[in-house]
Amino acid sequence: MPTDQHVSAALSLIENDKTKILGLNVGPHKNVQPGDYIPRAGTITVTYAQTPPELTFQGLDASKTYLVVSLDIDAPFPSWGVLGPILHWIQPGVKITETSTLDTSAPFIANYIGPAPPPGSSPHRYIFFLYEEPAGFEPKKYAPANGQTLSNWNRMRYDLDSWAKEIGLGSVLAFNYFNSN
Repeated sequence: MPTDQHVSAALSLIENDKTKILGLNVGPHKNVQPGDYIPRAGTITVTYAQTPPELTFQGLDASKTYLVVSLDIDAPFPSWGVLGPILHWIQPGVKITETSTLDTSAPFIANYIGPAPPPGSSPHRYIFFLYEEPAGFEPKKYAPANGQTLSNWNRMRYDLDSWAKEIGLGSVLAFNYFNSN
C-alpha cells in the first residue's frame, strides 16, 4: 500500500495517546471509536452517502488552518487491494470552531464520497487524518477546476505519502477510522 508511513504513524499515534483520536460522527453514528463497525446500510443512505462526517478535536490553535484526508485502505477487497487505497476526501482550509467542531465548509480538493465497499466484501477500513495545513499551501493547485468533483480514476491507488512529501505535510495531529461493508 502506498500510504504505509502515514497509516502506520496514525495507528501508532492513537494506540499510544487516546487524546489524539479525531472525533467522528458519521450520519446517525455518533462518537465513532477507532475500529467501530458501521453497517453499510448505516452509512450509505440517501441522506448521508455524500455528506462529510462531522469532525471534532480538542486543543487546536484557532489561528491555524488544518487539512483532512480520508481513505479506504482496503479497496476493492481487503485480501486484494489492487485499486487501493481509494481517496475519499481531501478538505483543506479547515478551521476550529468554539465548540471544537472542525469547519469543513471551504472548497475541497477531493469531494467527500461515503463508504461503498463492493457487495460480498469483508469490512473495509475508512480512515481519517487531521493535519496542520502547510504554510503557503495552494489548494487550487490540486483541486479540479471550477469546483468539480474528483473523478474515480484520480482516487484509485492514492499515494498519501508521496503527496504529503510534495506539499510538505507534517505529522498527523489526530486520526480515527471505522470499518464498514
